[in-house]
Amino acid sequence: MSRPSPLTVSRARAVAQAIRRRVLDHVLRNGEGYLSQACSSAELLATLYTALLRLDPPEAPPVPPPFGGVPGPGLRAWQGGAYNGPWTPRTDRFFFSPVHYALVLYATLVEVGRLSPDALADFNADGSTVEMIGAEHSPGIETTAGSLAQALSVAGGVALARQLRGDAGKVWVFMSDGEFQEGQTWEALAAATFHGLRDLSVVVDVNGYQCDGRMDDVMTLEPLAERLQTFGARVVEVDAHDPAALLEAASTPHPHGPLVVLGRSDPCRGVPPLRERTPKLHYLRFKDAAERQRYADVLAAMEGS
Repeated sequence: MSRPSPLTVSRARAVAQAIRRRVLDHVLRNGEGYLSQACSSAELLATLYTALLRLDPPEAPPVPPPFGGVPGPGLRAWQGGAYNGPWTPRTDRFFFSPVHYALVLYATLVEVGRLSPDALADFNADGSTVEMIGAEHSPGIETTAGSLAQALSVAGGVALARQLRGDAGKVWVFMSDGEFQEGQTWEALAAATFHGLRDLSVVVDVNGYQCDGRMDDVMTLEPLAERLQTFGARVVEVDAHDPAALLEAASTPHPHGPLVVLGRSDPCRGVPPLRERTPKLHYLRFKDAAERQRYADVLAAMEGS
């Protein structure tokens, strides 16, 4: 197995840092937001979009259209997946499962040139498709997945259909570790193994936290790798902040079923003031001007580096 090129790794690292910077800037401008998710997943998403996903150019406007209404007779559904390009037999399909990470995905799309920075001006606004909790009409998102854990089932069905057709493209899923506290995830994995979905790869942000605090305090998942192996998945654990390790893990052969890459991550990576809020890291809302200034200092350091 060859090592990834330094240029590929360098680009992924640069995009990851830009993702954190953009999300932090957005949170500072709005006084609140999902920040720890950017800290933990930036390298995962950067590596996916810069090196792993085989996608054609987007079929969507740089600034997303407003919400057009609920699909029905005479109204075609707008698909946020159009930002990942057209569906073809040779290209990959990407399913984004933890839809509360939507701001991080939008930042990723901006940094890789699939979305205009101006799109974030409509974030969470009435009538906007740039939703805080992403849905199937939000940029980069193929299917609604909240209350979490549904996207893997959808991706498994798509992977089975593509395998039966003989498509060359793979199916990728990005997940958070909290989704393994839900039963549907395990049912989807069982089905993926039974059907031998060799073109299904899952990348997981294992940051150890969920909305109620530490994962181990709410309902432990460990030993997560062993559990996944018991369900028939090929499992590789890596440092989520090491693009080279991620690229090597993603190339692991899995001829008999799905691959799961567990990226062990730090939910405060690059933003030290977040550690003061441990274990309540899920959503940041500034307590006062002094706290906000500490985060502004971090952003200034990022911009000066």
